[in-house]
Amino acid sequence: MSNALTLDKRNGKLMGVCAGLANRFGWDVTLVRVAFVLATLFGFGSAILVYLVIGLIAN
Repeated sequence: MSNALTLDKRNGKLMGVCAGLANRFGWDVTLVRVAFVLATLFGFGSAILVYLVIGLIAN
């Protein structure tokens, strides 16, 4: 079994990053999405860059 992060494009909304992270760690996908939104708002948009990097690097 691989520990690599894979995007979940079938259950994802944009690129499948949040759904992939939720699947990888066994979390609820809604909580991951809310965390990304809050991180974007309070981190002055830096979470958007993290999201894009994960989306471009992960398979």
